[in-house]
Amino acid sequence: MTTLSLTINGQKHGPMDVRDDLSMNDFLREMLGMTGTKFGCGAAQCLSCAIIVDEPDGSSYTSPTCIAPAVNFDGKSIRTVEGHAKEGQLSALQQAFINHFAFQCGYCTSGFLNEGQVLLERLAHTPVAREALEQTIADALDGHLCRCTGYIKYHEAVRDVILADASRYLVASK
Repeated sequence: MTTLSLTINGQKHGPMDVRDDLSMNDFLREMLGMTGTKFGCGAAQCLSCAIIVDEPDGSSYTSPTCIAPAVNFDGKSIRTVEGHAKEGQLSALQQAFINHFAFQCGYCTSGFLNEGQVLLERLAHTPVAREALEQTIADALDGHLCRCTGYIKYHEAVRDVILADASRYLVASK
């Protein structure tokens, strides 16, 4: 057993004792009842289980949870799909996913949503040229698997959010 403390969606959890072999996915779903993070392949290959890990320097990245022990997240600040909506209002990215019907069965949606959010935050700090946008989105979403093959809809939803606020996410072309 290891004592675990972390921040999830801005709320502190712990300290609490967890088994050393307890996956982060089981910790979220079974111990905290946060079922938005899905268990997909169990091998970190589909990334439906991806969450956002926030670094102290303000940067973020996604991490699979199905194979990662919960104790690896001790002291960290993470975000799950449950943390995107604020005060009952969907985020712009969530709304774009709905507008594009990007979720289909919904199993992979939380992973795509978290990856898209990390991309938006990265582009807000380091904008790209419009000409590089399509490849930037494709690169960011690469590795996430959708059993319904909804890749284009996810891509279009992320692109729409970026283009709706182009001055924030894009730099002028040369």
